[in-house]
Amino acid sequence: MDLANKTVLIFGAAKSGIASARFLAKKGAIVYLNDQKRREEFAIEEINTLENNGVTLIFGKHAEIAQIKPELIITSPGVPLTIAPLLAAREKGIPILSEMELASRFTDAPMVVITGTNGKTTTTALIGQIFTDAGRKVFVGGNIGVPFISEAAELTKQDIAVLEASSFQLETTYEFKPKAALILNITPDHIDRHGSLEGYIEAKAKIFENQDESDWLILNYDDEETRKLAKRTKARVIFFSRRHILEEGFFVKNGILTARMQGVSIPLVAAEDIYIKGGHNLENAMAAAAAGWVMGVDPEVLNRSLRTFKGVEHRLEHVLNHEGVDYINDSKGTNPDASIKALEAYENPIVLIAGGKSKGSDFYPFALKIKEKAKAVVLVGQGAGEIKEAVVKAGYFEYYHVNTFEEAVAKAASLAVAGDIVLLSPACASFDLFKNYEHRGEVFKELVRKLAVQ
Repeated sequence: MDLANKTVLIFGAAKSGIASARFLAKKGAIVYLNDQKRREEFAIEEINTLENNGVTLIFGKHAEIAQIKPELIITSPGVPLTIAPLLAAREKGIPILSEMELASRFTDAPMVVITGTNGKTTTTALIGQIFTDAGRKVFVGGNIGVPFISEAAELTKQDIAVLEASSFQLETTYEFKPKAALILNITPDHIDRHGSLEGYIEAKAKIFENQDESDWLILNYDDEETRKLAKRTKARVIFFSRRHILEEGFFVKNGILTARMQGVSIPLVAAEDIYIKGGHNLENAMAAAAAGWVMGVDPEVLNRSLRTFKGVEHRLEHVLNHEGVDYINDSKGTNPDASIKALEAYENPIVLIAGGKSKGSDFYPFALKIKEKAKAVVLVGQGAGEIKEAVVKAGYFEYYHVNTFEEAVAKAASLAVAGDIVLLSPACASFDLFKNYEHRGEVFKELVRKLAVQ
């Protein structure tokens, strides 16, 4: 892909947009970077560096396609494809790529790519740990951490790129071809972006669109929508299941996570010895083990990694115990299904903090789980009203609606007694009150630590 002197317009000046601008400028492209935020909202050093490298910055408005005449557009995950400039670009036949698609065209490393509604970050980090424990040089990034474009070109065929991929990133991929693709589960999410569950599934399915018989597709057998995708791929399919003994694949038998491939069963690790707990994390562990297996990692390494991997920040992260109450940061629970899994992970009484920016989700199943598992729920943010309606419909009335996140944490702490858990698992996006879920989780931890020293 020759980028020299090609006019490229990037929409979105978050991490992936800035990384793409740097990369494209180094390749000799004529680069425009556009964001609707004001110039003052960005770090001066970052802006100066980009401008010194010849990047033209357009802030506070949409860039004009007719004026810039781009030959290629790179769009950041948070930018909807329905904005006027992108619609105009489509009409003109201008290619629109995600940063991940761009990066994949400049790397020699085989890619292991993880998507799904829930569990992506934990599984991505665990797979990265597995390859590190196996002595491989590995890049871990994509939708988490460092954008792929930052290091893609430096990776060799002997290295491995382990990438978390969101539906937003996948919907603008075209030649993207993972060596191993994982779809962990599919439940309704981002309906406000994709229009329907079917649209969301189609975005996820792009992960295997270009795979062939030399590649692997790892699917959750217990998830109906995921299981059905096996009929649509040319790749070799491996299932994992925590509810069934499979003829071939990864499953639990007599309490042992087991791999059965080509008729041979190999015990990998006792389920109770896997460090990260909860039924959803058992699924994540099986998916990660399958990915390591197809990429040639020894069973002994899989055993060690599964027993020692401690999880990721903002996903069922234990913050501290104060006066007998455990405070758990699950800020990455950004949809109802993720928060249901968080509630299911504990047996102690739970005071739940939920709410944020709704993504068009159905909160009723979440409300039923709240009724079953929570002694109280504190609601905050734009989505609080929708969750309140759902819990009332479910016949649950131990809810408290507050105006600020600080009030939410203080109220939850006042409701909890020794032996309880205060769980932040919002079931919503963070963009109404915070920059992202990481920011929300950091604020929660800061507020909890302040409680502990009062």
